[in-house]
Amino acid sequence: MPDQTDAPAPLTYAAAGVSIAAGDEAVRRLAPYARSTFGPEVLTDIGAFAAITALPAGLNEPVLVTANDGAGTKPLVAAALGRWDTIGIDVVAMCVDDIVPLGATPLLFHDQITAGRLDPDVVEQIVVGLAGGCRTAGCSLVGGELAEHPDSLAPGDYDIAGFVVGVAERDQLKRPLDPEPAVLVGLASGGLRCNGYSLARRVLLGRDARPGDALLCAPAWPGAQCSLGEELLRPSIIYAPTVLALFERCGARGAAHITGGGLAANIARMLGPETDAIVRRGSWPVPTIFECIAAAGPVEPAEMEQVFNLGIGMVVAIPPDHVDDALDLVHRADHEAWVIGETLPGSGAARLTVPDAAQ
Repeated sequence: MPDQTDAPAPLTYAAAGVSIAAGDEAVRRLAPYARSTFGPEVLTDIGAFAAITALPAGLNEPVLVTANDGAGTKPLVAAALGRWDTIGIDVVAMCVDDIVPLGATPLLFHDQITAGRLDPDVVEQIVVGLAGGCRTAGCSLVGGELAEHPDSLAPGDYDIAGFVVGVAERDQLKRPLDPEPAVLVGLASGGLRCNGYSLARRVLLGRDARPGDALLCAPAWPGAQCSLGEELLRPSIIYAPTVLALFERCGARGAAHITGGGLAANIARMLGPETDAIVRRGSWPVPTIFECIAAAGPVEPAEMEQVFNLGIGMVVAIPPDHVDDALDLVHRADHEAWVIGETLPGSGAARLTVPDAAQ
């Protein structure tokens, strides 16, 4: 008989880079965080093949509004700092704040966490952020997907994305703005949120940032009270509850989530074909991190305005006679906000101009 002593050992999934045990342990840990977000509409538990969610009662003609997004390359900063507890907030923010401009209330959320090698400790931190973001947004984290892709992602690399479903009354959906005058109120972003990180990292950290990088541990700028790493990992503000309140209580006519493309391009997305928007540069304080990026690049002003939010994460169109009430509501929700411009008859364009410029 042939000698069997040199026969190769049987190959396993774990040897190929995928640990079913690590995935099971991660699911065991994340389930309580997900359940903590469940509303009464959730009809299935974590672990089912899919989630079942009832539509809220009392709607006459409900429509579903959906969006998906991720945190861009911000997870590279989380990996370099070894801090994953806020990146889930970013993913939720990018999704829910894309549906509220249409007038939709976030209802349920799914996540997708893909790793080169799953670490249950890291997954647990990510889900802490996802659950916290969902509680803030008022939606239920009903399920998701954990996947190990050992040959497409390196150990320690994570790609995180989300998918949100919202609900709205058909006759209350927000349509593109008509030429009726509105005042533009900008809500503070506090920092980069999730946009422009590929450029920001290249400018501030070079081509690569690894755990323990001295630049990440240094002050974000002279006199800053936080490190550069902490500033770059600042979690995104979730605007959804405040924007929905502005629609309901202040007659807000539309909103624009300021993400990739900057202020002008995103504000234009809420305009009708006969409406323009003017945004006045200098009408709000630009956070210092943007000044640091512009100076360190250097990055030209036009490029900064096209890539970054420059301190405004959401713009809401308010009827002129409700502006004071709107600002009061926003401030009571612990957001900073400023009047940054207005709409006027035009051709569907948004542009930035200088304060008090002749229109």
